[in-house]
Amino acid sequence: MAQQHDFGFGTQIRKSPYFDATVRWGAQGFSVYNHMYIPRDFGDPEQNFWNLVNDAILCDVAVERQVEITGPDAARFTQLLTPRDLSNMAVGQCKYVLITNADGGILNDPVLLRLGETHFWLSLADSDILLWAQGVAVHSGMDVTIREPDVSPLQLQGPKSGEIMRALFGDAIMDLRYYWLREVELDGIPLIVSRTGWSSELGYELYLRDGSRGDELWERIMAAGAPFGLQPGHTSTIRRIEGAMLSYHADADIDTNPFELGLDRLVNTEMDAEFIGKSALRRIRATGVSRKQVGLEIDADRFTGPNTTFWPVSARGERVGKVSSAVYSPRLERNIALAMVQVAFAEPGTELEVALPSGPARATVVPTPFFDPKKKLAAA
Repeated sequence: MAQQHDFGFGTQIRKSPYFDATVRWGAQGFSVYNHMYIPRDFGDPEQNFWNLVNDAILCDVAVERQVEITGPDAARFTQLLTPRDLSNMAVGQCKYVLITNADGGILNDPVLLRLGETHFWLSLADSDILLWAQGVAVHSGMDVTIREPDVSPLQLQGPKSGEIMRALFGDAIMDLRYYWLREVELDGIPLIVSRTGWSSELGYELYLRDGSRGDELWERIMAAGAPFGLQPGHTSTIRRIEGAMLSYHADADIDTNPFELGLDRLVNTEMDAEFIGKSALRRIRATGVSRKQVGLEIDADRFTGPNTTFWPVSARGERVGKVSSAVYSPRLERNIALAMVQVAFAEPGTELEVALPSGPARATVVPTPFFDPKKKLAAA
C-alpha cells in the first residue's frame, strides 16, 4: 500500500467515506466532481484499463451523489424531470435517463433507481441537480420531498466482478438482472446493490447507506476480491470512450440536446405526461439537428493521455466541429475519439482533419461504440 499523502483543495471540497482507504491503496491524484474528491490516478492508466477488462477493479464513485425524491407525488414529479417515459418503470428497476431544461438542453444524465412506489434516487453525473430539483419542486404544486441522503456508491467492475459478488453475498446475488437493484446487508452494513456501472463491462454498484462504515466496506470488498485479482482503480477513460459513454461537461452540456447525441430512445414527446422541455424537444425532433456526435479514428502518433482541450475538427479548411473526448485504445491499437460535427460530415467513412496540439492529423468518421457495440459484456 502507498504511503499516506496530504491531498487538499480546502474544506469546500468534500471527501468520500472511502477517501482514506483509496489513499492507503495507492491513489496518487484526485479530481473534483460534484464538489467532491474523486480518485483519478492509481498509477499507469493503461494497466488500470487491463485490470478492468481482464479481472476487476473497485472504484470510489461516491461523487455520484443521490437526489432522493419521496412523497405522494414522487412518481409524477420524477417524470416531470425527464423526457424518458417512466410509466412502466417497476420498483427495483434502474433506468438511464436525461434531465432536460425548457430548451431541451441536457442538465445531467443520471441513472434513476426506483426503490419504492414513492421513492426514487437520481444517481448523478457532474452537475447540481439537487438544486434544480428543489427549485422545480417549489413551483410544481406537488407533494414531494427532495434531499441528498447519506448514500455513497462504489463501483465493482470487470469480468470477475460477479464471482466477487458471489463471495460477498452468496449465490442469491447472481440472479440480479442488468439495470435492476436489490436491498442487502454485508456484515450489517446497509446497501443497495445494482447491476449498473460506468465501464461497459460486467459490473455492480454498491450504494453505502451509512457513511461511517465506508472504510470497513472498502476493506471487506478488497479482501473478498483478492483471490480473483481485484485491484483498486478509477473509472477508465479508455474503456468509457471505447463504449461511447458520455462524460458530462465534455460530450454533453446544457447546450446539447438528446437528438444530437443519438439518444432519441430516451425521449418520448408523444406521451401524455408532461416533462420539462417537451415542446422544445418536439420542435427539435420535427426540424432536425444541425450537428451530431460521431466516433473518430485519428491517424497520429499514439496519444499519451486523454485530451484536455476541445480539438477543432475541419473539412476542406473549414471548421465543422470539435473533438470532445479522445484517447489511445491499447486493445484496438488506435487513437479513438468522440466528436460533435455538422450533420453533413457525420456519415461513417467521412474524412476530416483534427487540429492536435502537435499539428493537424487525418481522421475518419466511424460507428460507435468502438468496442462491443451491443453491450453484451455489461448485460451478460
